[in-house]
Parts: sequence; C-alpha cells; structure tokens
Amino acid sequence: MNVRLRPMRLADLPAVLGLEEELFAPDTWTAAMYRDELSRTDTRWYLVAEDDEQVVGYGGLIAYPDEAHVATLGVATARQGEGIGARLLDALLTEADRRGSPVVLLEVRADNGVAQELYRRRGFAEIGRRRGYYQPSGADAVVMKRERL
Repeated sequence: MNVRLRPMRLADLPAVLGLEEELFAPDTWTAAMYRDELSRTDTRWYLVAEDDEQVVGYGGLIAYPDEAHVATLGVATARQGEGIGARLLDALLTEADRRGSPVVLLEVRADNGVAQELYRRRGFAEIGRRRGYYQPSGADAVVMKRERL
C-alpha cells in the first residue's frame, strides 16, 4: 500500500464527490458544501488519502478551542479494510489535539457497525442518538465522544 495523506484541494472535489455518492447516497454532501468547508481554513482541516494520484479516501475536522468535530470520513469501498480510514482518523485526532481541543465529537450512521468499532478503538464512546439525522434517507445517527487523555 502506497497511500499518502495530504490536504484536500478544490481540484479533489470531483473524486471526493464520487466517493460521497458511492458511500453515502442519498445523504451526500454537495460541491458547494465542500467549497464552503475548504474556504474556512481557520477552523476546518480536510485531508485526502491518495494512492498513485487517485483519491481513495478523505476526512474532515472542524476544530474550535473547546471542542472539535469529525465532520466526515470515507474510504472507497474497494479499499476498505486496509487501514486507510484509521490513518485518516488518526491524523484528524492528532490535529484536534494539536489545536488543543479537549473533546472530539462525531455522528456515524447507526447501521455502520464497522465505523463505530473503529471509533471505539480510538477512544470514542456513544453518548446519544439522533433520530432521522441523515437526510434525505432519515437514517439515525449515533453520537460519539472522545475526551483527550
């Protein structure tokens, strides 16, 4: 595996949006949402995982002094199970720690047990549920929290 992580660029949006469709349809983010996120460099930090110049995963962090939020995390279906998601998550958590955020929160689909287990292995615990959180599908979200050691 020759995957490297690097900051997401506007030029990555076609590939990221393709992965959004593959992984999260019909609850996908739009290009406008990503453009807005990428423009907020003071509180946002987005990465892509790239293998031979092909985007195979991505993740994003929203970080404030009092808390951070894993905004998104996805890995191409064909590349899941290779540790790419764990590398992305670890990078996001390192950045949250670097920025001094004592708490990191996230939402994950209630039916995505694999992702929930990854988050648990990184110190997250379930703190609640949001019924009908994902739109337009109406899928429930599990809210998870990690406190810095």
